[in-house]
Amino acid sequence: MQMKNKPDIVILGDGGWGTTLAILLAHKGFKVTIWGAFPGNISYMDKNRENKKFLPGIKIPRGINLTSSLKEAVRNKGLIVLAVPSQYMRSVLKKVKQLDYPRKAIYLSVTKGIEIGTLKRISEVIRSELETVKLAVLSGPTIAHEVAKGVPTVAVIASADRKINKFLQDIFMTDRFRIYTNKDVIGVELGGSLKNIIAIACGISDGLGFGANTKAAILARGLAEISRLGAAMGAGSRTFSGISGLGDLVTTCISPYSRNRLVGEKIGQGKSMKQVTSHMQMIAEGVPTARSARALSLKYKVDMPITKEVYNILYKNKPALKAFKDLMAREKKEE
Repeated sequence: MQMKNKPDIVILGDGGWGTTLAILLAHKGFKVTIWGAFPGNISYMDKNRENKKFLPGIKIPRGINLTSSLKEAVRNKGLIVLAVPSQYMRSVLKKVKQLDYPRKAIYLSVTKGIEIGTLKRISEVIRSELETVKLAVLSGPTIAHEVAKGVPTVAVIASADRKINKFLQDIFMTDRFRIYTNKDVIGVELGGSLKNIIAIACGISDGLGFGANTKAAILARGLAEISRLGAAMGAGSRTFSGISGLGDLVTTCISPYSRNRLVGEKIGQGKSMKQVTSHMQMIAEGVPTARSARALSLKYKVDMPITKEVYNILYKNKPALKAFKDLMAREKKEE
């Protein structure tokens, strides 16, 4: 799949990550459109050339088109980047399906999450709505503000089709944004989604005033349970020690920009879920993912103690300190 002509690109989703990728691609000379569901926000971004709500302080190049018309957004696009929050993805795709959407375009998911109820990964949600379209996913330790500022970053693109992998690698790779490719779509998506739950646990630990020892334990044991579920669902074991596994896990658990870690920290300090989320502009994907991951662990009969306790804290009002005590008091076992 040679890049004879640069494809016109649309980013569906005007959050921080979608905006960052639009800026990156525009700087590479691509014709880029950002679509957002809220006309007021899109109008502000278009006028002020800044996504003040989700990516403050970063200039949006004049060449980037902004629209709240989905029909206009997808028309004649060669690459459609899906940056919609996981629990809204299907509703947006249903609207796309009703339009004369490009059947030959490549659809790239950059969303990390698992759909509540169906327990489908985002690529599965896309496939269930748009069926035979060309499909890939992008994931990794990619804090939007850092990528937007040109901080050296690596990510991974995964597709079952090597030609699509190579084509997208050429599109997104820069001297500050290095792209690797992988065929393990299941593993890449699970790593990017499940690490958010572990980041919430690390944040709770921070909020409770615990130290580096505790965080290291959560990271190590969190990766172990992510890998167990991944194996049960058909993922490759090596993927979880790579960019979208360990790499993304570490970043999300330690970064001050991590929404999931911040949610956990506030909860560890004694705030309720309602108090925490009511003040957040952006969605912390680990919150809904904790519900889906808990259901997946039961479905596949996989032991995921950290995920279980995060779920109990978020949805069963279990005191955070009691959850940690229960984790430490589990039966003795080998590593």
